[in-house]
Amino acid sequence: MNIAEQLRQRQSALRDSYRQNPALALVTDHASTGGIGLQDPFHGEVQVGGGPSVPFGFAVHDTLGGPHDAPCPGDLLCAAIASCQESSLRMVATLLQVEITELQVQTRGEVDVRGTLGMDPAVPVGFQSFAVDVRLRVAPSTDPQRVGQLTRAAERSCVVIQTLKRGTPVTVSFDAG
Repeated sequence: MNIAEQLRQRQSALRDSYRQNPALALVTDHASTGGIGLQDPFHGEVQVGGGPSVPFGFAVHDTLGGPHDAPCPGDLLCAAIASCQESSLRMVATLLQVEITELQVQTRGEVDVRGTLGMDPAVPVGFQSFAVDVRLRVAPSTDPQRVGQLTRAAERSCVVIQTLKRGTPVTVSFDAG
């Protein structure tokens, strides 16, 4: 059984399970901070993952007074976009049996830091835009319509991109007791 057949079989079983019990399709991803010295306002560590947790060091961006000597939270957000788009492309290509010969995803986020520094109330806090550039090369014999089908399905199925486009609500709670 090839990889495409294995993936179809796995997803078919999952789809059947989710049809019978939609609650099983609800996923909660995780990340958390804490545990490293609070005396350094410029660095921290985030634990990523609901399964095996992987720690990532992060730093404050230099445009906010930090050293930016490790990925900043905006870099991590760009990484989430890029990795989600790449994995979506690879999964869909496998299902469509499109051979990818080269794949690179670059993500850029534009933010005006005057908002977070409280300099101008007209400048919003947050990213103003993201750009995702995908360099995709497939086997020369691939039907161009199949490539179009691949790119449309991969963008549509990228959870992170669709979440940002939709503007998903975020709740924040503080326990400052």
